[in-house]
Order: sequence, then C-alpha cells, then structure tokens
Amino acid sequence: MYVSGCLFRCPGCYNVAAQDFRYGKSYTKELEDRIIADLSQSYVQGLTLLGGEPFLNTEVCLSLCKRVRKEFGHTKDIWSWTGYSWDEIMKDSDDKLEMLSLIDILIDGRFLLRKKDLTLQFRGSSNQRIIDVQKSLASGDVVAWDKLVR
Repeated sequence: MYVSGCLFRCPGCYNVAAQDFRYGKSYTKELEDRIIADLSQSYVQGLTLLGGEPFLNTEVCLSLCKRVRKEFGHTKDIWSWTGYSWDEIMKDSDDKLEMLSLIDILIDGRFLLRKKDLTLQFRGSSNQRIIDVQKSLASGDVVAWDKLVR
C-alpha cells in the first residue's frame, strides 16, 4: 500500500508525487476491507507499506498492521520502507515503535542519490538496510534479513 506524505524529499526519489500529503485517495474502511480480502488469497504473501513515508502515516498504517496480525497472525508478512533509520525510529514516538513491532522486514534509511545502486536487492542506495525486525527487537541489535542476496 502506498501512503502519501513525506518530509525527507530525497533527491532522486522514485515517487515524488507521493511526497505530497494530499496526493491520492483517502483511506477508508472499504479500502481496508478490500486489502484484507486481497491478503486472504493464498498466492498473496503479505502487505508492503511504501510511500510517501509510512511512519508519518501511523494512524492508518498502524491500524492496518494490527488488523493484518489479528486476521492472519504471522501467516502473512509485513514489509515497510522508510526514510527513517532504525535508530531514529527506536528513539521516536510510541505509535512508531508499536507499528515497528508488527513489521517483519524494514528497509531503513533515506535514499541517497550519490549511493544509488540499481544492483541492490529491494533498495535504491547502498546506505539502506534490509532489517529483520523481529530478530532485531529480540536481540537489541540490528539484524540483517538472512535471505538477503549480497
């Protein structure tokens, strides 16, 4: 799910239109129900949160993540991309921390044009990390996703 609104304004951002908080359509209960129905399909692996900036849209994203966990437990994964670093989120507000606790994989860090690398798996610049959130929270240290192809 793409959300609107981002304050980072990374030069070279692939989704400039979504930086505007007014871009796109309003989130509704009907849309959420449709997302849940789509997730119930056996061929759908999980939910992906992109932006814009999902962690600036916790009112919507947190409630959706909670519902995904309620409906599917951990049979569906939740991925999120964010311009925040892991450390920034860990020092931020309770809603961001709660949302993080529901996510499986986090790609963190702002897109940096000078570090752009199109050969990277699931990210645009080499400063961004693919983090196994649950293992990281359990260990207290950032743990890279173990399926990462280097």
